[in-house]
Amino acid sequence: MVQQRSGQRIGIDARLYGPSGKGLGRYIQEITDRVVSLDKDNQYIIFLSPHSVGDCQINQENVEKVVMTERWYTLAEQLAWPKLIRRHRLDLLHVPHFNAPLICPCRLVITIHDLILTKFPSRRASTLSPIVYWLKNLAYRLVIGRAVKQAKVILTVSEFTKRDIIEQLAVPASKIVVTYNGVADFSQRRADKKLADKQVLLSYNIKQPYLLYVGNAYPHKNLEWLIRLFKIWSVNHQDFSLVLVGGHDYFYQRLAKLVASLWSGQTKAPVILPGFVPDEQLAVLYRSAALYIFPSRYEGFGLPALEAMSYGCPVVSSNSSCLPEIFGQAAVYFADNQMDSAIMAIDQLLNNPSQRQQIVQRGFEQIKLYSWATCAEQTLAIYRQLLKG
Repeated sequence: MVQQRSGQRIGIDARLYGPSGKGLGRYIQEITDRVVSLDKDNQYIIFLSPHSVGDCQINQENVEKVVMTERWYTLAEQLAWPKLIRRHRLDLLHVPHFNAPLICPCRLVITIHDLILTKFPSRRASTLSPIVYWLKNLAYRLVIGRAVKQAKVILTVSEFTKRDIIEQLAVPASKIVVTYNGVADFSQRRADKKLADKQVLLSYNIKQPYLLYVGNAYPHKNLEWLIRLFKIWSVNHQDFSLVLVGGHDYFYQRLAKLVASLWSGQTKAPVILPGFVPDEQLAVLYRSAALYIFPSRYEGFGLPALEAMSYGCPVVSSNSSCLPEIFGQAAVYFADNQMDSAIMAIDQLLNNPSQRQQIVQRGFEQIKLYSWATCAEQTLAIYRQLLKG
């Protein structure tokens, strides 16, 4: 139980806290952990799901953890929020996504990472029936429209997404603050590298050399296109495989069917889908890859490619959306969705050792621009500014 102290009461919606929440989960974990460690003056109410409560190891006297059983993007959470806000006497609530309470009787901060559902409203991005998908999309537009109006401050993760919010949602620029994500460092979690690296790769049936992608398989990630690209490219590079890391959900299952159809009749396809890989083993996959390839057609930030850079893995990326802003000169770019351009970029990096080393060194410099500590400090400064107001 939280002891009574001076200061105000800040709620953080952390239901997707931790690795199971993917990129958003990492953002929530880093911000939550770091903000509360910086602020011993205010009271924090951390709302967690039954699945994420075990991942959250915060233990401070000014922090109370509350299990919220209502799921994200549901009517149930909308009905629950006003009661929870009043019950816990919140002065401020930070919702790190667009699904803010439609009724929020306290100051509200939201984080918008991207507007993918606005820019790519594709039925292929959903397992829902057409009618349910249409209703969900309508609800999304209602909730995000209400959220940007209610929020005192909108945090976002790139200048690209800030411009998107201004143009798509008619939000004044003065209301939006860019707080770049950081890059997680899990490089020191294992001391025994070389021998153990081989064992980790073997456990996933991965042999070098390989091209690597890490992340979800939603349609805007362009992974079906990447698999078809690899099919063409690998004709002259038969020693390479393509490793696509992500949980075995509906979208990855769809990719598995595509792989089976493209390499039908072969005993083993050179495309490996290892499923979810924990951070300490993911580090091995990053540093052992020939390159990281990022074919996405739309991103708000592009965190996995920066993580690849932190392990000395050179990055080949599409030139879409925010990616040139975030990666700067630390990647070799290809024209969005253009196979000939992508093949040239891959070959350019693999066949030119001096350029490869230059891209690796630039990657080490680029990641220094992105710090979770800085992101948390900026976020806490916003809280304090609003609470003073």
